[in-house]
Amino acid sequence: MIDPAPGIVLISDPFLKDPNFMRTAVLLCEHNEQGSFGFVLNRRFEQRLDEFIPDLQGVDIPVYYGGPVQPDTLHFIHNIPALYDESAEVIPGVYWGGDFRKILELMNAQQLDLQHIRFFLGYSGWSEGQLASEMEEKSWLTVKGAAALVFHPEPAEVWKEAVRQLDQSFHEIIHYPIDPQLN
Repeated sequence: MIDPAPGIVLISDPFLKDPNFMRTAVLLCEHNEQGSFGFVLNRRFEQRLDEFIPDLQGVDIPVYYGGPVQPDTLHFIHNIPALYDESAEVIPGVYWGGDFRKILELMNAQQLDLQHIRFFLGYSGWSEGQLASEMEEKSWLTVKGAAALVFHPEPAEVWKEAVRQLDQSFHEIIHYPIDPQLN
């Protein structure tokens, strides 16, 4: 098991009952003495980005649920060279934040490859010691993050793909029912 750190993906235990994190993969962007911060990679909203930002009418861009904290805030991770200077590198090929006005310009000029950016409403956050406690309770497994996982073409498959990166002895959890009492 890899200790939590920026660039690590938290994989929720298949029986985790918290509806915010059931069968999720969370990319940690920050982890320090004060706490941890990241984004759920595999939960899409029904609404699109242009429904939240009127300047983008007609731009078909999905938005993801980043987590339960501050759901009225918009965040993004990307692999867009024009934004590297204003961004924080989380792992090779994955950057967090940047100049949003520049993104709007690139989108409106149709010069933005949407396969290299993800938008999130809210974020996942843990206070000092909270994530460590959840790790001790075995609520999370961990793998090293990678751009291929973060920008996976099928976000609904990210949890399963992250599990497949674990030791083979964990692979069977992919097939566990969400509620074993229903079997």
